[in-house]
Amino acid sequence: MNIHEYQAKQIFAKYGVPTPRGIIANTPSQAMTNAQELGGKIWVVKAQIHAGGRGLGGGVKLAKSLKEVKQLASEILGMTLVTHQTGPEGKLVQKVYIEEGADIVDELYLGVVLDRAREMPVIMASTEGGMAIEDVAHDSPEKIIKVAVDPAIGFQGFHGRELAFGLGLAKEEQGKFIKFAKAVYNLYMENDAEMIEINPLIKTASGDFMALDGKMGFDDSALGRHPDIEDMRDISEEDADEREASRYGLSYISLDGEIGCMVNGAGLAMGTMDTINYMGGTPANFLDVGGSANAETVAKGFEIILKNPKVKAIFVNIFGGIVRCDRIANGILEATKITDVNVPVIVRLDGTNAPEAAEILKNANIPNIIVATDLGDGAAKSVAAAKGK
Repeated sequence: MNIHEYQAKQIFAKYGVPTPRGIIANTPSQAMTNAQELGGKIWVVKAQIHAGGRGLGGGVKLAKSLKEVKQLASEILGMTLVTHQTGPEGKLVQKVYIEEGADIVDELYLGVVLDRAREMPVIMASTEGGMAIEDVAHDSPEKIIKVAVDPAIGFQGFHGRELAFGLGLAKEEQGKFIKFAKAVYNLYMENDAEMIEINPLIKTASGDFMALDGKMGFDDSALGRHPDIEDMRDISEEDADEREASRYGLSYISLDGEIGCMVNGAGLAMGTMDTINYMGGTPANFLDVGGSANAETVAKGFEIILKNPKVKAIFVNIFGGIVRCDRIANGILEATKITDVNVPVIVRLDGTNAPEAAEILKNANIPNIIVATDLGDGAAKSVAAAKGK
């Protein structure tokens, strides 16, 4: 689950992570009132969407008068903001964050993510604040400092010093930075976060460090331990089909291809998509039906996949372990009765009762169901069907 910048900064405040003062607004008039309440002579009007690159997309603008705050808020509210993370369809801006101006001397980057290979969090820092970290990693990887922190010992002084030295901070700045980085790490661990990104982390004229931006993502499976964070969920920012899929225990992510995928198990789903690409096709989605698929969930999977008008074929790739293949085969047949499946469906079932499943599908005599013998065969047949061959 992702949250907005203003919500991330509310959590930052609980952990002593300094941020500029700001107030959320839903209307231009409210934005102007908020700026007046904050005081000062310069304000920043920030679009609130679940995506990075807002500034480059025109969603972050500087105002030098109350009148300009209102004008900029009226321009940003209601706009469809397109960034490198939203895709070409963009996201509708429904809130703006009015923030006081900051005295910026330098811009840095600080983030915390899970390194799955090391099985521990990694803190990343860079002198290239304000830039997309992906671009820095591609063009100047040596400018990214990475420090892994073993959760068994937690964040220690030597972790902070390694980061501070790597950033080239002056001796008198290091203590403040280490305190800042430790607070961010503690926040990450105690809230079951998956990602924290502060870009830019600014250094002010007084030598203090401040989070000028903040992005946070959380482990959905751990939200039961954090009802206060779950309450921050903004479903208007989430894909409607992904929300619907989750209600049925399905993990669904829409992609740009033309071959719908229905698979059980995330690893097999990734392998299926890779094989489709290798065969010259493009997957239209990631869909993991899990280990307890039945006719209802399979039907719902077909329904969600077919909402995408680009889909020209569906590849069902199931390995029967907990769920028997014959049960999946019957589920597919029932699903075709519940949902109008009007594209070729290529089915590869392997594992428990696979021969029985193949017989069930063969005897069904449904023209648009094509049985595949293995993953490669299924991917090849799916690509051919999508191309009308």
